Amino acid sequence: MDVAISALRAELASWVERARAGEEIIVTDRGTPVARLSAVDTARLLEQLTQRGILSRPPRAGRPTARGASRLHARESVSELVSEQRR
Repeated sequence: MDVAISALRAELASWVERARAGEEIIVTDRGTPVARLSAVDTARLLEQLTQRGILSRPPRAGRPTARGASRLHARESVSELVSEQRR
């Protein structure tokens, strides 16, 4: 399946879903193929990177927790605080 860059930009999420489902998408720029969009088998990729020594497995399974850390509560709107910081 071929898709123009402009169509890819306009509907990126749907094209990514199609690639995730196994379809190979060829991205074209004015009719010339420039890129390929395809699914990534992350399990296989992680295993390959582990075997090559680039990644290492965590010492224990599961999500890490923030032990002993208290939860922070904003006094104001967080979006307003972020906007103020950006000025």
